[in-house]
Amino acid sequence: MELLQVTLPPFYCLKKKINTMKNILKIITSILLLICLLKMPYGYYQLVRLVSFASFLIIAITYYKENKINSMYLFIFFAILFQPFLKVALGRQLWNIVDVVVAAVLIASIFYKEKFKEPTG
Repeated sequence: MELLQVTLPPFYCLKKKINTMKNILKIITSILLLICLLKMPYGYYQLVRLVSFASFLIIAITYYKENKINSMYLFIFFAILFQPFLKVALGRQLWNIVDVVVAAVLIASIFYKEKFKEPTG
């Protein structure tokens, strides 16, 4: 009697790896943002802005490729907010609130599954 072997298409394994890497990126970025609540040297905040900007762009690109447009727009907004080229002056207390909210959104987005919508036309 032969055993049935179920093979998954190669893109399924690649998609799973991309989702895992995206989730790891979200966790690392949220931890960096929460550390911003502590009193850190100014260089740390510059590093966080650079890492966050890059992370949010990478995440937005993966959402674009997955056709999850709403999530893509959200992470593009985050990338613009945290971009390291022109400082957005919000004040320490407001930045702390933004850091906590963005970290919460990052963690929540790991568990949230946006439904795939096929384009109509």
